[in-house]
Amino acid sequence: MKFINRDKELTTLNKSWKSKTPQLFILYGKRRVGKTELIKQFIKDKQAVYYLADKRTTKEQLSELSRLVGEAFNDQFLIQRGFGNWLEVFQYLGQKKNEKFVFAVDEYPYLTEVDKSISSVFQKGWDEYLKKTKATIILSGSSVSMMESEALSYKSPLYGRRTGQFLLKPLAFYESWKFFPDKSFEEFLKLFSITGGLPGYLLQLNSELSLPENIKSKIFDKTSFLFNEIEFILKEELREPKNYLAILKAISWGKTKFGEIVNETGMEKNVLNKYLQTLDHLQLIEKEAPVTEKQLLKSRRGLYKIADNFTRFWFQYIYPYTSDLEIERFEQVNKKLKDSFQILEAAVYEKLCQEILWKLENKIFSFGRVGRWWEGSEEIDVVGLNEQTKEIIFGEAKWSENPVSETVLNKLMKKALSMSWNKENRKEYYILFSKSGFSEGVKEKAGREKNIFLVHKDKLL
Repeated sequence: MKFINRDKELTTLNKSWKSKTPQLFILYGKRRVGKTELIKQFIKDKQAVYYLADKRTTKEQLSELSRLVGEAFNDQFLIQRGFGNWLEVFQYLGQKKNEKFVFAVDEYPYLTEVDKSISSVFQKGWDEYLKKTKATIILSGSSVSMMESEALSYKSPLYGRRTGQFLLKPLAFYESWKFFPDKSFEEFLKLFSITGGLPGYLLQLNSELSLPENIKSKIFDKTSFLFNEIEFILKEELREPKNYLAILKAISWGKTKFGEIVNETGMEKNVLNKYLQTLDHLQLIEKEAPVTEKQLLKSRRGLYKIADNFTRFWFQYIYPYTSDLEIERFEQVNKKLKDSFQILEAAVYEKLCQEILWKLENKIFSFGRVGRWWEGSEEIDVVGLNEQTKEIIFGEAKWSENPVSETVLNKLMKKALSMSWNKENRKEYYILFSKSGFSEGVKEKAGREKNIFLVHKDKLL
């Protein structure tokens, strides 16, 4: 498996490994984001016990753990005898005071499901035994809410014990591109429009296959890993997946305002609000507000968006066509793909242009915030601003087969007049992003006026 990026996290773990004091790291993030691979990279040259928890009984899990610990410390007696309870695990590891080792428990929330007292046991094990060692302990989990409640919250028995924590997030576009270095920007954008930045999804695709072949064999095939992925995640995380499916479908199909979601799902407002909070906590959705809003949570203009590309793709091209795909009748879904994939791609490019703008910061001005802006019927794809210097840049993204014309630039300038942010004393810039280049008129104007920037795909002209 390719291991890409995560340099900061790996460096931090290796730096902590050199410490003479014990370390307790909490590692969490949504499924397929690369937590397990990060752990494996960290422990590959170290004495370590890696244990993947599951939903078996405590006795069965301790039996496997006894074997793993026994093999790590070359202790045949332990393998034969085994641990009687979790406290014995910590007592045993606590005896290794002069040895440096890693004890990593992956999918820790499964242990808490099987035994509600496990976090208290881990707390006691840390306080009474492990604090006297040179051990590095890693607790990892995909259930963000469970990891926060069991390991990070004030009420958790483990609160205050951790020496570090990582919330692992999906890779950005340019980090993800490293999985397919031979692909052009345009080719990889198509793949990224499907997978987003989750390594577990990127690794499912075959760089030697065409886009239609990848979609058919790696996603639409009912036996493929990705076919039931979103439904599987919802069933794993939630008690009432059907209600969450309805909400996610509504948002995927463009119902982004709270009132629109209420009308589409028929749910009561207070009930829907709780469901939305849960989905946000699971990083399946996110709330977006105009870039000029300083307090996202209090914004009345906030919109709900699907947080990752694959979830959106799944709800648009798999969920509505499950019956067809089950019997390998691909005609309907292929027609849908042909008719609308470029719309999906354009939406991903628009979001990506925010990332591209950040990369151009040293060639324009230093940004404090970058995002979208809207008010009433007016909307601007990309806006970067600096509160201190009162500088602002307005951007338009066009992923189409036609070069961007002066009409597009003039409309952008007109829309910029609608924004009241520091209107009297701000310094304005404009930036156009285009798949197919720019008209001669636009290029000439950008050549004359130093506050206009042009980006072809992802390259500044």
